[in-house]
Amino acid sequence: MSFRRCLLAVSAVLALAGVAAPAIAQEDLIFRKSTVWKMLTPDDKLAVYGVDDPVVEGVACHYTVPEKGGVSGMFGVAEEVSEVSLACRQVGPVKIKEKFSQGDVVFRERRSLIWKKMQIVRGCDTKRNVLIYMVYTDKLIDGSPQNSTSSVPIMPWGGMGEVPKCSEWVR
Repeated sequence: MSFRRCLLAVSAVLALAGVAAPAIAQEDLIFRKSTVWKMLTPDDKLAVYGVDDPVVEGVACHYTVPEKGGVSGMFGVAEEVSEVSLACRQVGPVKIKEKFSQGDVVFRERRSLIWKKMQIVRGCDTKRNVLIYMVYTDKLIDGSPQNSTSSVPIMPWGGMGEVPKCSEWVR
């Protein structure tokens, strides 16, 4: 069973037990592209995923991550590398559903059995009314400087007049 499936199973058990968790997005696989051919095991790939912000309607992020092939990748025990790219855009009228803190987690994924996870976090540039998304990986023992940032200026959409001010929604 892959780590994603294990994480989803644990989340489902916690939800059934009534343990509240913050709103975390679910990713959608858009496509994969092989980068290193392996003869008898799965290839190394780059995978592109889409994520909708669970607190901010009208914003979507896409990130690309390398996925290890080979025997360790085949059994879901490979420690994935830290390089991740991120692009977030306004895809509809922006509606902020609830207050949030600077650096709140939008999406989280394990990148190894125990030690490493990737996170997409959200912030607000209150002066410019821009939502900021940052992806980074961290390890329990030592962090990683690998990161990527994307900004989403909140703009009027399809003739809608007033746009929300993210500064009014930051705790």
